[in-house]
Amino acid sequence: MIEVRDIHKSFGEHEVLKGIDATFYKGKTNLIIGQSGSGKTVFLKSLVGLHDIDSGDIDYDGSSLGKLGRKERKKLRTEMGMVFQGNALFDSITIEENVTFALSMFSGMAESERRDRAQFCLERVNLPDVGKKFPAELSGGMQKRVAIARAISMNPKYLFCDEPNSGLDPKTAIVIDKLLQEITEEFGMTTVINTHDMNSVIEIGDHIIFIKNGKKAWQGTGEEILNTDSPEIVDFVYSSELFKRIRK
Repeated sequence: MIEVRDIHKSFGEHEVLKGIDATFYKGKTNLIIGQSGSGKTVFLKSLVGLHDIDSGDIDYDGSSLGKLGRKERKKLRTEMGMVFQGNALFDSITIEENVTFALSMFSGMAESERRDRAQFCLERVNLPDVGKKFPAELSGGMQKRVAIARAISMNPKYLFCDEPNSGLDPKTAIVIDKLLQEITEEFGMTTVINTHDMNSVIEIGDHIIFIKNGKKAWQGTGEEILNTDSPEIVDFVYSSELFKRIRK
């Protein structure tokens, strides 16, 4: 579980995060949604430590991120998996080498163990036969699944996903959503997903945080978001064509 208490973050005189409180639950798909410029990307990067917050606190299962020493922070980072918006695969190495990259640097596993772990992760994302291929030989959806396999290779406690359905067709996006939901439940991870995909909100939104102008404006589930009377969330959510159809 990740607990956020009254965090603030500014860049120069521009305050982006304005006192956000939030909880992200273990074994749940926790979604962050909001309009462009709302602060949700800065929020996600602050959670993983890419931005140092100005004030407030971020707790990882009772350990305050701001109070961790260098060694403790390094250990915490090995417990995090990250799926980047653009996948961030290395084009010049094979899929197997991409998946074992973090294992080679941080795990201390023997080479045979790393290969076995990579194969397990690739099988888990339904790509058992692509280990010797290169990223350019795979479709966008397959590359996204490789990125997920790499993210879970270290068996993380926390999984962060930045716009995982960006650039994917609707059918493939559903596959990615279901895969993220399944591995979250299966491995008991605390999964945090930054998304603008309203289908994801409905289908896998176990817990949703809506950010507006740097503040938490609403929280609830995918089911609750369909019935809320909150003017902030109604204005945002029902502007999408998907929700217009549902409401009819």
